[in-house]
Amino acid sequence: MTAQPPEHSPRPAEPGPLRASDDEREAAVERLRDAAAEGRIDFGELDARLERALTARTRGELAAVTADLPAPRAEAGGPPLVLKGGMTGASRGPGRWEVPGHVIAHGGVGGVALDFSRAECHHAEVVVEAYGETSGVTIVIPDGWTADTTGMDPGTGGLRDETTPARLPRTPLIRLTGSGGIGGVLIRHPNRRERRKLDANPA
Repeated sequence: MTAQPPEHSPRPAEPGPLRASDDEREAAVERLRDAAAEGRIDFGELDARLERALTARTRGELAAVTADLPAPRAEAGGPPLVLKGGMTGASRGPGRWEVPGHVIAHGGVGGVALDFSRAECHHAEVVVEAYGETSGVTIVIPDGWTADTTGMDPGTGGLRDETTPARLPRTPLIRLTGSGGIGGVLIRHPNRRERRKLDANPA
């Protein structure tokens, strides 16, 4: 009896290039705009690269658009700043403080106030995870800074975004994530009283 040749199982298909997500395309667009604001690329090249970034289908195509640009400082790592409202509340600012690339705020029972009005920020983008929990989180950012709240779950307490979309050159983007919980999350620019205090003491 003639031996039959062994059957060969079909080779699994090799995985294709990974597809880029909308968030990854948006992050690339922010890097390109920051690079133009810093003078690394001119505005004619910016338009061409923005078109490539917005139409990129894979991560490889997207990476090629920013391959010759420095990584955002927010990606440099380092421990996050963690604020816990606990029973008595917690705050950072409005005095001088250095902003890390990642901030986590838990409202707890006492609430959290996060004020960037006089903060020193060297990041193109800062991720703020805000969890309103019982008493909420309030975030104040200077005029000219902008916020992306599309990654935020409003929860039952809701999300109030009272910021304006006009971003000044060389200012950071606050990328807000987390959940409103019961107390909710508010992000805004300084109010009239806070502006008077800032104007009276500009240092």
